[in-house]
Amino acid sequence: MPDRLPHPGPSYLREQELRIGDRLLRVGMAKPVDGPDDWWLAVLWVTDDEGVISFRDVAPSGGPPPEPPLFRLGPSFAGSLSGLILEDNGRLAIRLTPLVPPEDDARPWRCPLALRTAFRFEPALVATMRPNELAERVLSGFRRAVETLHRP
Repeated sequence: MPDRLPHPGPSYLREQELRIGDRLLRVGMAKPVDGPDDWWLAVLWVTDDEGVISFRDVAPSGGPPPEPPLFRLGPSFAGSLSGLILEDNGRLAIRLTPLVPPEDDARPWRCPLALRTAFRFEPALVATMRPNELAERVLSGFRRAVETLHRP
């Protein structure tokens, strides 16, 4: 599997800019869908002019840490959506999966930075938001979480 993918096409929402060092990247998402059991599903990605970048491109400048990038991205992403994500039996209802898993499990940062995401949100909060507003919050939270990957 390649470290990168071609550009996924237009984003459902206007892409957000992400600056990592001197690079200007763009964060986008596919149109979210309502899945079974009230799960909200979307694909999120980070691109440059050549397509979807690799997780390695946003790793700390000293090199990627040994743990998979989702070990750092997951808690940061969940924190950026604090209060929105439903807590179920003491666990937040958030699932993140790489769109394309790494070819080598010993090198988890060598895969495209595109994720399948699933959330269950607090119904009372989501009822007060328009669908695009919710999607914008998720996209912004993802952008902020990706920014944290670059920090040592």
